[in-house]
Amino acid sequence: MTDTLDPRSWLYPTPRGLYCKPGDFYIDPAVAVPRAVITHGHGDHARPGHRKALATPETLAIMRTRFEGMADTSQQPLKYGESVRIGEVDVELAPAGHILGSAQAVLAFKGQRIVVSGDFKRRPDPTCPPFEPIPCDVFITEATFALPVFHHPSDMGEIGKLLRSVATFPERTHLVGVYALGKCQRVIKLLRAAGWDKRIWLHGSLMALCKLYQEQGVDLGDIAHVGDAILETFRGAIVLCPPSALADRWSRRFADPVPAVCSGWMRVRARARQSGAELPLIISDHADWGELCQTLKDVGAPKVWVTHGREEALVHMARSLGIDAEALHLAGREEEGT
Repeated sequence: MTDTLDPRSWLYPTPRGLYCKPGDFYIDPAVAVPRAVITHGHGDHARPGHRKALATPETLAIMRTRFEGMADTSQQPLKYGESVRIGEVDVELAPAGHILGSAQAVLAFKGQRIVVSGDFKRRPDPTCPPFEPIPCDVFITEATFALPVFHHPSDMGEIGKLLRSVATFPERTHLVGVYALGKCQRVIKLLRAAGWDKRIWLHGSLMALCKLYQEQGVDLGDIAHVGDAILETFRGAIVLCPPSALADRWSRRFADPVPAVCSGWMRVRARARQSGAELPLIISDHADWGELCQTLKDVGAPKVWVTHGREEALVHMARSLGIDAEALHLAGREEEGT
């Protein structure tokens, strides 16, 4: 790290979001700004109204799908591995492994490199490129599941639970609550990998983003909108829907439904009960405790800033590894796509 340059002098939190002063841009700002660098398409990171928005082509496609009226002039696509100069800062995007198009923002200024990881996971995911550890001077990490209790089990093991339940209760409909962006498409791919080649039915609110994934080259197999079903009883079927729909009148049309929820929070029994899940499935799009700790070792940064979740526990762990760590207290982050 450059001894004479304090990284806080050129990248720091503000009420609008994380601000890069020599580039005059924000990363994942909480409000519309003149220039933004967006790490991925979830709503707590990608918001409408920016005059200029730099992101991967896939993230910009997601934003166009979610936000009507995005002007072409506001969109600045940057592919993984490419670099662009903004003001005095070189900006590059590297895969984050979180969802389609998700990226780490790699910022270089006066010989110093800061990596803003956004949200990330280390598990294989056929819907997006894997996370790439980037050596840096400062690493900014999320901490959604930064407690030792959070050890995510095998994804295929959790999908196996779902398929065993379907086989055990063939007369019932399995309603699986999934977040629309990332989790839905990943669960579909996991089901396909586990051998489920039957039609997967979808709540209408999931269709647009599934179509986008298919347009981006992610094959989801036989999927269909529940509303298009004719003479379908849905007995023995798997139906994906937003978690909120499990308790909605919409769910009453199905045959003695088995409510399931896919989330890293299903590790917590109280959260599983609160969600109404008869079948909690621990499938997360975020790194668990072990993966967070391993990532700190992999990037080798002498300084770590922690945000979005259990900052204190990860700061303590980082310091025990000899890393200069502190919480970065960013506003506007939510549990979206966990």
